[in-house]
Amino acid sequence: MIQRIQSIWFFLAAICLLLLLVIPLVSQAYSTTNLSLFISGIHHNVDGKSIQAEPFTGLLAGTIGVALLALVTIFLFRNRTLQKRIATVVILLIVALCGWIFQIIQQLEGGLAGVKVEPGVALPVLAILFMGLGIRAINKDEQLIRSADRLR
Repeated sequence: MIQRIQSIWFFLAAICLLLLLVIPLVSQAYSTTNLSLFISGIHHNVDGKSIQAEPFTGLLAGTIGVALLALVTIFLFRNRTLQKRIATVVILLIVALCGWIFQIIQQLEGGLAGVKVEPGVALPVLAILFMGLGIRAINKDEQLIRSADRLR
């Protein structure tokens, strides 16, 4: 049913993924500028103005696609097996996005040593956690249905 707890978990995962669009992942301070890494690209903050230096169109489209897939998972409540499979695929896609982001961070000047971690780094981890909790709730629903079938 759509009112079940897994719908809330999947919605929270989608919200976490969509928040990646506006919250920076890492930042790096230079003598004249500050560099911020967003899902949409690298932004330089010069004199209080944010200028996008390098766009990441593929990463942006991938993140939006995974967030939409997490939202679609909510509406598959009639087919719990398919819902679990797609939720597992979403988790794998989030892990792939994390790997892609890690590669981009390593290509920055100074690599991982010179960056300051921003709150956006925790959002993919939260999204994975929420998707896992949704799968767990689906399993509990299946156990409840099996036990009700045994009583008949």
